[in-house]
Amino acid sequence: MALEDASHDIIADLLNARTGQTLSESRRWRISSALSGLFREFGIENVDQLACMLERPGEHRLATRVVEALLNNETYFFRDHAYFSTLANFVLPELAKKRAETRKISIWSAGCSTGQEVLSLAMIFCEQPGRWADWTIEILGTDVSGKAIEQARTGTYSQFEIQRGISVAQMLNFFSETPQGWKVAEKILSMTRFEQRNILDFPPAPGRFDLVMCRNCLLYFDPDTRRNAFERLAGGIASDGFLMLGAGETVVGQTDRFEPASCGSAMYVLKAASGSPNASGNLSPHNALAGGGTFSSGHGL
Repeated sequence: MALEDASHDIIADLLNARTGQTLSESRRWRISSALSGLFREFGIENVDQLACMLERPGEHRLATRVVEALLNNETYFFRDHAYFSTLANFVLPELAKKRAETRKISIWSAGCSTGQEVLSLAMIFCEQPGRWADWTIEILGTDVSGKAIEQARTGTYSQFEIQRGISVAQMLNFFSETPQGWKVAEKILSMTRFEQRNILDFPPAPGRFDLVMCRNCLLYFDPDTRRNAFERLAGGIASDGFLMLGAGETVVGQTDRFEPASCGSAMYVLKAASGSPNASGNLSPHNALAGGGTFSSGHGL
């Protein structure tokens, strides 16, 4: 048992080193179940053998596969539907007022998994063509999982995935059936871009994003790493922008960079005294990006 515990520690340390996520004792049961397919593929009999293989030089590919298998990529379209109603009915109209001059909205979905959250946002804009005509909408999805980002870029989903969270009308309006699965329409995909990126990395576009969504990701960080993640998120958001967290997440007692917004649960804004980049005058929304890549040109709806 001591050897198995040590092997679990090696695997947990690998996940933490690559992603910042902590695999607590109460979650280590996931190791055997999550890696069962990998065991079969590589002919591995148990976690002790896997740990020994990971300790050998040159096992980068196997280590990457282990980390990918351990990541929780659970997602679906319009997950927690009430939160998307808050976005459609309050947050986005508020941003429309704030960005009336530039007629441009930039959104960052951090921890976007296989892309359903990003595409759900794009569908909201497409379902309100009168409100968003002649606007430029740019939605960036990032995730630490290269495998998840690869699928997100294709915009193709299985029959099971396409039925989770959207109506039949939305499915028929925004997707088409192909031999590979259900492919999202170009009018949706054209608003999006996907990158493999860790939340703990430097923000992809400092001070630029009008809305940052980071849902059900911070749960897997220890307190210190979570505070660091909030710093990164704060660095990416515009001074008057919004942050949305998951249902089981909060800023209370976690960070002094954000405070609750007035539009209900899960929504937060930067504290005025938090020293955000825009508040200090270093950066403003939609200026040239420092330290991050630019979006491809957006498309008016």
